[in-house]
Amino acid sequence: MQDKTLTGGQALVRLLANYGVDTVFGIPGVHTLELYRGLPGSGIRHVLTRHEQGASFMADGYARVSGKPGVCFVITGPGVTNAATGIGQAYADSIPMLVISSVNHTASLGKGWGILHECQDQRAMTAPITAFSAVALTAEDLPQLIARAYAVFDSERPRPVHISVPLDVLSAPVARDWSNDVVRRPGRGPASATALDQAVAKLNGAKRPMIIAGGGALNAAKELNELSTRLAAPLFTSVAGKGLLPPDASLNAGSSLCVEPGWNLIAEADVVLAVGTEMADTDYWRERLPLNAELLRVDIDPRKFNDFYPCTVALQGDAQQTLSGLLERLPNDVRDASAAVASVAALHEAVKASHGSLQLIHQAILDRIAAELPQDAFISTDMTQLAYTGNYAFASQATRSWLHPTGYGTLGYGLPAGIGAKFGAPQRPGLVLVGDGGFLYTAQELATAVEELDSPLVVLLWNNDALGQIRDDMLGLDIEPIGVLPRNPDFAALGRAFGCTVTQPQNLAELQTDLRLGFKRNGVTLIELKHACVR
Repeated sequence: MQDKTLTGGQALVRLLANYGVDTVFGIPGVHTLELYRGLPGSGIRHVLTRHEQGASFMADGYARVSGKPGVCFVITGPGVTNAATGIGQAYADSIPMLVISSVNHTASLGKGWGILHECQDQRAMTAPITAFSAVALTAEDLPQLIARAYAVFDSERPRPVHISVPLDVLSAPVARDWSNDVVRRPGRGPASATALDQAVAKLNGAKRPMIIAGGGALNAAKELNELSTRLAAPLFTSVAGKGLLPPDASLNAGSSLCVEPGWNLIAEADVVLAVGTEMADTDYWRERLPLNAELLRVDIDPRKFNDFYPCTVALQGDAQQTLSGLLERLPNDVRDASAAVASVAALHEAVKASHGSLQLIHQAILDRIAAELPQDAFISTDMTQLAYTGNYAFASQATRSWLHPTGYGTLGYGLPAGIGAKFGAPQRPGLVLVGDGGFLYTAQELATAVEELDSPLVVLLWNNDALGQIRDDMLGLDIEPIGVLPRNPDFAALGRAFGCTVTQPQNLAELQTDLRLGFKRNGVTLIELKHACVR
C-alpha cells in the first residue's frame, strides 16, 4: 500500500512507532479496526487484555518500570469507561499514559442518535482524569495532538492523555503522510538561579535539615544521595519514591512518614526539602504532616507551591537538574552526621517495635519475600493489608521496583500492572502482591499473563477470606461488619484453569521454597497463601 492511501488509523500507528512506542495494550473492537490495520509491520507489539480496565492498568505498570508512556487502544463508549479507572489511577500518581480511543462518526457527535457505543460527550468523561482530553476532528489534528501529548510527558507533570478519533477520521485516506512528524522538545530545566540561591541559604543555616522525595525524583537518586550525605539530612521517601537510597544507607529513613515514628522524626526538622512529591494525605496516612520547619519545594508543577503545604522557597524545575544546581552552590564539606544517623537508626527500631499482631504476620511474610526476591525484581501491589505494611516495612533495592496504587487507591491494580511491568522491563522478574478481594477484580488478566509471558511472574495471593481492611475499620468504629466476608472461589482450581503453576504453602518455610522456585520458572506461578497458615 502506498503512503498516499494510508488511512488515518494506519498513519497514527506509524506515528506512534516513530515516537518510540513498542507496546500497546488493548482489545480490538468494531470501532478500532483501522488502528489494528496499522499494527502489522509497525514494530509495535499488541498485548490482548481481557478487559479495558486491565489495559489501562497494564499501561500504568509498563510506564512505572520503563519510564516511558504506557499506551492503550480502546473502543468508543464502554471501552473508555472501562479504562477510566486505570486512567484515574495514573492521573493520581502522575504516570504518563496515552489512551487512543475511537469515537462515533463526526456528524453524529452530541446528537443522541442512539448509535452503537454512543455517549453524549466522551471527551468530558475523561477530562477530569487526564492532563488533557481532545477529539481529533480531522486527520491533520492527529500529529498535533500526539506532539502535544508528548510535550506533557516530556515537559510537564506526567499524566495521562486521552485522544478520541472519530470513525470517519480513522478510516479516511490522509491527504499527506504525516507519520514521520515527530516533535520532541526538551521542556524541563533547573529552577531559577534566584530560587536556588534562596534555598541554599536556608539549607546552609539549617540545624536539622531533612529531605522528602517522591516519584518526581526517580531520576535524581545520585543527587539525593550526595545531598543527604553533605547536609547530614535524613531522607524520607513517599511510596512512589521507594528505592531512591540503598536500603543500608545510614540516612535512609525509608517510607516511614505514614507511621508515627516517622511523624515524630520529621517534626524535629527545622528545614525540609521536598523533591518531586505531592505531599498528599495518601502519602502520610494522616490529614497533615506535623511540620515545624521551613519548607523548600522542588516540583515541575507550579500548583504545588501554594497548596496544602505552602512553601518558603519554590523551586520549579526538573528534580535532577535542580538538585545538581543546589549541590554546585552548597559547600563541599560534609557535616557531622552522627546525630542524624542515630535518629534514623532509632526510627527503624521504633517502626519495628510499633508493629501490631497483624503487621508482625505481614513482616514475617515480607522477610521471606526479601530472602528470595532476585536483585533486579519488581513488586506490583494491590490495595491489600500485606502491601500496606510493605509500603513502609519493605526495603526496595532500587527505584521503579515497588508499584503501588497510592493516590486513587483502586482495587484490582496489582495483577494487570505487574503484567504491564513485565512488558516494560521483560528481563526483570516480577512479583504481584494481591489480596483475595482485589484479585477478583482483575483475575481474568491471568489469561493474558499465561498467553504472553515467558519469563518469571509470581503472583502471591494473600487470602484471608475477607475484605480485611474494611472489616477491621468497621470493627474499629463499632459498626457491625456487613459485606466483608465474601464466599471465595477455589483459587487454586481457578489458577490451574488459566494455565498457571499453582502452589498452596502451609507455612512460611514452604512459602519461601515456592517463591524461590517461582522466580526460577519461566511463566506464571500463582501462590495462594492463606492467613490461617501463618497465624
